[in-house]
Amino acid sequence: MNKLTQRLALCGCLIGMALVFDSVAQPVRKPATFLLDATLLQANKQKIRQGDPAMTAARQALLTAADQVLTRPAHSVMEKSKTPPSGSKHDYMSVGPYWWPDTTKPNGLPYIRKDGQINPERSAIVDETYLKNLCDDVPTLALAYYYSDNEKYARRAAERLRIWFLDPATKMNPNLNYGQAIPGITEGRGIGLIDSRGLANLTDAVQLLQGSKAWSQQDHRALQGWVQQFMDWMLTSPIGKDEEDEHNNHGTYYDVQTVAFALFLDNRALARQMLEQKTMKRIQTQLKPDGSQPHELARTLSWNYSIMNLKGFFTLAQLAETVGVDLWKYQTPDGKSIRKAYEWLVPYARQEKPWTFQQIKPLHYEEFAPVQAVASQKYGTSAAGSARDTGLFALTHSLL
Repeated sequence: MNKLTQRLALCGCLIGMALVFDSVAQPVRKPATFLLDATLLQANKQKIRQGDPAMTAARQALLTAADQVLTRPAHSVMEKSKTPPSGSKHDYMSVGPYWWPDTTKPNGLPYIRKDGQINPERSAIVDETYLKNLCDDVPTLALAYYYSDNEKYARRAAERLRIWFLDPATKMNPNLNYGQAIPGITEGRGIGLIDSRGLANLTDAVQLLQGSKAWSQQDHRALQGWVQQFMDWMLTSPIGKDEEDEHNNHGTYYDVQTVAFALFLDNRALARQMLEQKTMKRIQTQLKPDGSQPHELARTLSWNYSIMNLKGFFTLAQLAETVGVDLWKYQTPDGKSIRKAYEWLVPYARQEKPWTFQQIKPLHYEEFAPVQAVASQKYGTSAAGSARDTGLFALTHSLL
């Protein structure tokens, strides 16, 4: 089983799992999530109480995955071998993936860009890898806790969260001043914020931990404080504002993070403001009337980036439901919409039309499955989704 197949299988489990309860169990708690469908999670947990065999099997698959996560070590930003220009390892640090030494220069500086080709030097700084792992693992543990009520999963999730965000000796400072640096050019860039896109999924997962013995209200308020500082940095710092101004997937995922953070902080007014003043404009500037995404199609990995950006817009539409904004049906005055962006990709995903845009790595059509699954829910059977894929998209964005 390849990694993508495993991921899709796990995604299906994470949406549809539950635990068998006896007849005297308490009513199923509806979680206060804003990315995962709280109503669906609650309903599926209730189905398991009623003995639904498919949900019971899904619950077991989830717990098996969560048990594997329990064995993984916890990491922090303090483990990197290099120190950021600030002099503090508490500051997150990463290097731009597509930048390479200039072989025509004795010292290789400044680096030059090779779009879509990842320089393995990047892996020498481990912050990005460890942050991504955290944003994958905590949601798995949190969902396992919600569906099993077993505190061992909540304890490990809480421990991982405290190490990365709260403990004075190991916590990450709430900024990305040194994200995606380019040797010889810059110490950090606005587009480094793409590294933290998984935080949207992580903050949503934390909602599942509320009520556990392992995650106190004090812990929750402390994490909210960290998120508030990080969001303030995003909204006001030169680097944050630079990312806000991007007109491709970077701008989309800037909105994903700020809207998710606003909801985590119970600031629904700000979430709605961002959606109406930022996201709707991105639909106007990033899409063509036919649904194509010119900024993503210009990349050397045009398929990957087209899917990635559409996932970002779908995530924003899911977040928007929380504050009564309907991005699923929204159209600009000249008819641009995320539905058309989806429909434009469908014949390529079905391999009814050849993908003629630049793609320097193998094209994996199955990467479209999570988007297709959600579209089948939101747009009906005409969107050509399959029942077995329903709900996968929200989990692949722990992916973020």
